[in-house]
Amino acid sequence: MNTKEIHLSRKLTNQLLHMAQSSPDKEICGLIGSINGIASSCYPIDNSSDQAQTRFHLDEPQQINAFATMRTKQEELFAIYHSHPNSPAVPSATDIKLANYPDSNYLIISLSTKGVLEIRGFTIINEIVEEMTLILSS
Repeated sequence: MNTKEIHLSRKLTNQLLHMAQSSPDKEICGLIGSINGIASSCYPIDNSSDQAQTRFHLDEPQQINAFATMRTKQEELFAIYHSHPNSPAVPSATDIKLANYPDSNYLIISLSTKGVLEIRGFTIINEIVEEMTLILSS
């Protein structure tokens, strides 16, 4: 469930930042699973959008497999993440319109902040965006 804070381990945060950095021309995307509300696993999923430089679409078979693995591991959906290679780490109008998981957090990684990687978290419920405070833990 959403709170005003999103807690992420440094290991998971570094994994997200590394994946975004490794794909500077295409949005990366995926899911994060949690156990008891604590983010535990990252599930990178191919971006199947035909406009992958500015949009993301989770590859459907990979998304189904990720949810199946989460169920097996008794995880719940914690967050949906994607990167913005050339724009700020804020939800675009398309991101807001297509946010269909109101109980999930949304993480956006930006590569466009003058050499500094940025990651921000949000909830998006009925097209209302609320930024969450990211807390890094060990």
